[in-house]
Amino acid sequence: MTAIADDAAHLLIVDDDRRIRSLLSRYLSAEGYRVSAAASAAEASARLNNLSFDLIVLDVMMPGESGLAFAQKLRAAAPPLSDAPILMLTARSETKARVEGLEAGADDYLGKPFEPRELSLRIASILKRARAASREAASVARFGEFAFDSPQGVLLQRGAPVHLTTRERDLLRILCSEEGPVSRGRLAQRDGPAGDAEASERSVDVEIARLRRKLAPAAHCLQTVRGRGYRLVTETRLRPTP
Repeated sequence: MTAIADDAAHLLIVDDDRRIRSLLSRYLSAEGYRVSAAASAAEASARLNNLSFDLIVLDVMMPGESGLAFAQKLRAAAPPLSDAPILMLTARSETKARVEGLEAGADDYLGKPFEPRELSLRIASILKRARAASREAASVARFGEFAFDSPQGVLLQRGAPVHLTTRERDLLRILCSEEGPVSRGRLAQRDGPAGDAEASERSVDVEIARLRRKLAPAAHCLQTVRGRGYRLVTETRLRPTP
């Protein structure tokens, strides 16, 4: 049996067939996933209120609330419920059923009967895409009509590139990664310890003023915090990637 790592993806199996729940739970646990199971949409909702899941394996045909209706409800909810990838299972193999599942918000669709190995491969593929999307989102900070891609050092204004100097890129990288104000001293030392700290901090003020001009439509987002330094107010902030 595969050892389950602390960072193993947590899956939720939602199926009214107890035999299928048991089979999938055992198989996917042996594949290294953490697995929880629910027999209905109502039971799944209760679990989702208390735990977060990396992926939901959802049966379409269930008594009470169907898998399609449940998927639509999840997609209409606030994050993180709306963000969890969904792999739908169904005995209906016709194209119309597949389209209905995708329109309901499913990321993939697998017809019954299926090989557990195929399910495992599809889960791995969905999780890989989801993690790549998460890493990409984590690298972009947005404020006003601007988006700053930190790894690339690219600032876009409504999709159009804005020219930045190397020092302006460095300033944005630091400001976008911090929740609170960043001191002038820290910004001055991004190239290493400065010989004349006062002169270096004055140069930061000049650079900030120049950057504000480039961010004119969102200049209010680049704030001076008296006695503490500068802060960039963003809608999404850079965060460390795993």
